[in-house]
Amino acid sequence: MPAYLSIESISVSYGTGAPVLDGVSLGVERGEMVALLGSSGCGKTTLLRAIAGFVKPSQGRIAVDGRDITALPPEQRQTAMMFQSYALWPHMDVAANIGYGLRMRGVTKTRIAERVAEVLKLLQLEGYGPRAVTSLSGGQRQRVAMGRALVVDPLLLLLDEPMSNLDYKVRLDLRHELRALQRRVGITAIYVTHDREEALTLADRIAVIDGGHVLQYGTPEEVFHRPASPFVAGFMGADNAVELIDDGGALRLADGPARGAARRTRAHFRGDRARLAAAADPAALSLAGTVEQASYLGHGYRYRVRIGQGQVWVDDEANVPEGSRTHVIVPHDALLMFPSTA
Repeated sequence: MPAYLSIESISVSYGTGAPVLDGVSLGVERGEMVALLGSSGCGKTTLLRAIAGFVKPSQGRIAVDGRDITALPPEQRQTAMMFQSYALWPHMDVAANIGYGLRMRGVTKTRIAERVAEVLKLLQLEGYGPRAVTSLSGGQRQRVAMGRALVVDPLLLLLDEPMSNLDYKVRLDLRHELRALQRRVGITAIYVTHDREEALTLADRIAVIDGGHVLQYGTPEEVFHRPASPFVAGFMGADNAVELIDDGGALRLADGPARGAARRTRAHFRGDRARLAAAADPAALSLAGTVEQASYLGHGYRYRVRIGQGQVWVDDEANVPEGSRTHVIVPHDALLMFPSTA
């Protein structure tokens, strides 16, 4: 059975350059929130805009609930989009901003007032209807923008990094509010972000995008713990990478070509899964190195450690002076193994 939102082999190009999206396919189930995660220029916002109808694919198909919307203009797709800037009308009060989409659809004033009151209650903004949006905090404006999107009962809610302009503490609070609201309403949502923590917190599934391709699509647990490639591993925080020699299960730092039955392998690991120690640990991967930089983080220290010709980052509670010889100890179950690129 086709997914509620079905994206089939979508490609988008601008001019004669390489395609921004190259044969992207995704299926989103009804009521899911899916995060499109990637760095700037990877194609995630272009994919969102293609779903909204602001970008025309050069090939492929987009369908919602079995209805092909690929060639439809934005106003006929029954989607609602929430932008980074919120795009609120500064000369209108909160109620007028939220009800704007209904007014453009010719809904009666009585029904608009009823629906706006319902949304204000849903967003815990009761009593805010007459207020000027310019008098609101960033978090309150974000809720008003959300209300304007939800009030029209869209088939899809599309969110383009809507929290990027907020302070960190406000973002943390609103992530959980948004997730709870999306589940309560049951709306299907696509959320664009470059922040992996945001994607992990909000999404039912995450699509990691790079160079116009979906590199991995799965639950937050799958993408975080079982990345499909070195790129995904690094993007999900396992950005320490070392070339190792695997000699029958015994791992050591590669300082030359593998010989005999031994083979080279590339290992990624997260800094918070490693520790520093004065001596090697035979039960774990032990990498001898030198502490080149130490930074205090409040809950502990972050160390840059020189390992052979490369470096790794390690988070540890112990205070180790810069210049110290040390061993980076990494449990075997913390290693994400990939074929060597050397």
